[in-house]
Amino acid sequence: MKALHAALCVEEVEVTVKELRAALERAGITLPSLRIDPASLAREASCPRVEWVGCSIEVASRLAAALR
Repeated sequence: MKALHAALCVEEVEVTVKELRAALERAGITLPSLRIDPASLAREASCPRVEWVGCSIEVASRLAAALR
């Protein structure tokens, strides 16, 4: 049962990262570091996390404007 849950979590996070990347691209924002956190995949019965390792002040400002 845990394996099925973990597989569903991985599938969900993969879809979510793709959707977030596409939404950001529509707003003219690219975050090359946006990905599934590999450390969270290594846990038993993982529910992976999305990792976003920093961005420039320009990208952060554009992201804030897009979210407003």
